[in-house]
Amino acid sequence: MGLLGEKASPQKAERALDVLRITVALLILIHGTFRLVAGGVAPFGVWLETLGFPMGFGWALGVTLFELVGPVLMLARRWTSFAALGHAAILTLGMILVHLPFGWFVVGAGRNGVEYSVILIVSLLTIAWAYWPGRRRAG
Repeated sequence: MGLLGEKASPQKAERALDVLRITVALLILIHGTFRLVAGGVAPFGVWLETLGFPMGFGWALGVTLFELVGPVLMLARRWTSFAALGHAAILTLGMILVHLPFGWFVVGAGRNGVEYSVILIVSLLTIAWAYWPGRRRAG
């Protein structure tokens, strides 16, 4: 039962999950597309090398390509769980390397913190769980 006593139908839950999947996929796709179009892959690779990652450009290109292909798979409902788990892993590493030193808040009481990363990671894990092969009905 919901807050007002109504029970959510499976169809409503299905539509809500679709909205979440599509929104998260588009956010990630926009991020990767911007990095590629704006020439951000090479600087991202240099930054990764300063952190000790060997072949930083290769890692940066791999992450960027995954940010282009993974969301398309999620939008097409193909290998959705695996794409979502891959993105959750990338975002978790990014959260630790980039955002954690700034604390929790993205804006307001702080800047550049982890809160946005946390909500994206939880959303991706929810999508991965819901779309895990065999969990959902066909159709």
